[in-house]
This record gives sequence, C-alpha cells and structure tokens, in this order.
Amino acid sequence: MTQGQRKRMMALLTSFLGMLAAIAPLSTDMYLPALPEMMEDFDVAPSMIQLTLTASMAGMALGQIVAGPVSDEQGRRKPLMIGMLVFAVSSAACVFVKSIYIFLVFRFIQGCSGGAGIVIARAIARDVCKGPALTRFFSMLMLVNGLAPILAPVIGGQILRFFEWEGVFVLLTMIGVILTISAIVMTETLSMRRRVEGGVFASLKGFKGLFNQTYFMGHCIMQCFGFAAFFAYISGSSFVFQNIYHVSPQIFSIIFGVNGIGLMISGALTGRLAGRVEDWKILRTALYVAVIGSVLLLAGFIIHMPLPAVIVVLFFTVSTLSCMATSSFSLAMQAQGRNAGSASALIGFFSMISGAVMAPVVGIAGSYTAIPMGIVMVVGEAGALLTFYGMIYPAHKK
Repeated sequence: MTQGQRKRMMALLTSFLGMLAAIAPLSTDMYLPALPEMMEDFDVAPSMIQLTLTASMAGMALGQIVAGPVSDEQGRRKPLMIGMLVFAVSSAACVFVKSIYIFLVFRFIQGCSGGAGIVIARAIARDVCKGPALTRFFSMLMLVNGLAPILAPVIGGQILRFFEWEGVFVLLTMIGVILTISAIVMTETLSMRRRVEGGVFASLKGFKGLFNQTYFMGHCIMQCFGFAAFFAYISGSSFVFQNIYHVSPQIFSIIFGVNGIGLMISGALTGRLAGRVEDWKILRTALYVAVIGSVLLLAGFIIHMPLPAVIVVLFFTVSTLSCMATSSFSLAMQAQGRNAGSASALIGFFSMISGAVMAPVVGIAGSYTAIPMGIVMVVGEAGALLTFYGMIYPAHKK
C-alpha cells in the first residue's frame, strides 16, 4: 500500500469512526431544541421529558458494556452491523409512538444499539494506532465528532421550522441506515490471533482485572465526574436559554453550535500538542480550566449574569471536555492491548451512566431555574480534578 493510499484509507476510517462516535451527540443534541415542545406534546413535567435523555444514555452505557467484550471475541464488524441495524429500527419506532413510556423504551433500545457503535469505534482506533499516534488519531475523531454538537442542534432547530419533533427521528433513522451499510462494507480490524479466546464470558472476566487497576479506574471515575457536568449542560441548557433567557429554538441552536466549535478547537489543540506535551499535563490543565469555569458559571446564575457573559463562560467550560476525554482515553488505553474492547466499554459505561443519572436531576426544581445545572457542573468538575490527583497523578509524579 502506497503512502497516498494509506492516507486516503485513514481519512475514510476517521470519517466513519467519527460518525460512529457522534451517535451520542446526534441522539441527544439534535432534539434538544424540541424538548419544550415535546414536554407540551406528551403533557409531562420537565424532569419526565429529561428522562428521554436518561433512557438513551443508560442504554448507551449498557450497550457499551455488552458490545465491547463481544467485539473482543467476535471481531468488530459483525457486532457493529447488528448494532447499527437495531439503531435504525428503534429510531424509526420513536417517530410513531404516542405514549411517553413507550417512547422511553425505544429510546433505551436506541441507546443500547448506539452504544455498540461508540465503543467499537474506540476499539477500532486502538486496533490501528497506539502511543502518541493514538492520541493524535483520537483527537481527529474528536474533531470529526465535534461537528455533531455544532450541526445537530442547528439541524434540529431548522427541522422544527418545517416539521414536528418527529422529523428529528426520521433523520436519525436515515443516519442509522447509512452506518449499517458502512459497517457491512468495512474491513475487519481485529485479526483472529488478537481476539480473546474462551468466548464472551472470558471477555467479561476481563472486567475484574480492569477493576483492579487503580490507574485505569482513576480515568473511568474521573470521566464519570467530567461527563456528569457535561450532561448537566446538555440536559439543562435548552430550558435555561429558552425559558430563562427567552431565546428562540434557532438562537439556542446557534449558541449550542458555538460551544461545539469550542470542542473542535480543543480537540485539534490536543492533537497538535500530542508528543510535544505529556498527555497527563494536558489533562491536568483542562481540569483546572473546567473547575474555574463551572464555579464562575454557578456564581453567574446566582447573580443573574447577562446572556453574553454566560455564553462566554460556558464556552470555555464546555470546551475542556475534548482535551479531557482525548488525553484521558489515550492514557487509559495505552496498556490494554487485547482487552481494548472491554476497557473502552468500561470507560464508556462510566461516562454515560453519570449522564443518565444527572439528566433528570437538572430539571428537578422546574424549568425556570439554572441553579441545579450550575451545582451539578461544579460538583462534577471538582470531582474529576480530585480523582485525577488521587488516582492518576501519582503514576506520573516524579
């Protein structure tokens, strides 16, 4: 294979894996502008409609735990094909349901199948790269993935101009079909000799060894806290901007998209620094910025800070997620080898389950206060920093 062919192959692989990794923001961010409308349509409270986010993220957490070990034993391609097919079917089902409870069931199924795509995308990245190259490749994935938070709410806001909220799930169905076809034609990246022997149960036993690794679990717990803060923003921002600051769904989509640009810039910067600055130092800096930003944001909510100031503070706070996730994932996966799928699944589980728990908490005080969102973000970012110093930093301390 020539250098040019390899570059083209890596570009296609990056785009495909970026789409798979983008399933989470596509499944959540695209219909965020519609949450107030859905609340009225289903005639439920804000905390109930935010359970639609919880159902999806809980499904993604469970889906990753199952699909990761399965892909270590059976290869990446087959589980990916099945997962994307179920994602497309469950997305289509969400279009037609009229009961909030049945809708929650299909959102959970959609999340489970989407979780397979997310975890297998990370495992494939580990199959083809390692060391600083893995950090650079994963930063490219985050760059591609960063387009999703930018485009998803904007697309969702535009769909709402012409269609009801069900139009969002029609588009998700089409994306699922495209990913299914792509999975069918992809080349397997995990050779037979590198697969875990003994079946799926042997792969599941690998979780025990991962739980015994203090350093690896430090990254899992740190990402659990960090993503709790991020998903507090995801689930609460629609109500904060539209109900408190009275912006339209289209303006909210633009604000959300700007923060997505911040995620892209942060991911690109991490990739540029890979190999020049140690990953753990990048991670530490990102955590400090996130803690300071979240504290300023909560203070701003308390004193009723004007909208432009809120947008600026939120931009820097949210943007740190790409730095944190990229550098942490690379550090955590360095020594995993044949357990890459299981390790990736465990990281994904911890990041998603925190979001599933925190989504309804943000709306517990109603849809006209931003204080719960601010508190959860402060606790999450502070918890991530404390976990870093307690479980990760000692391994790098000289």
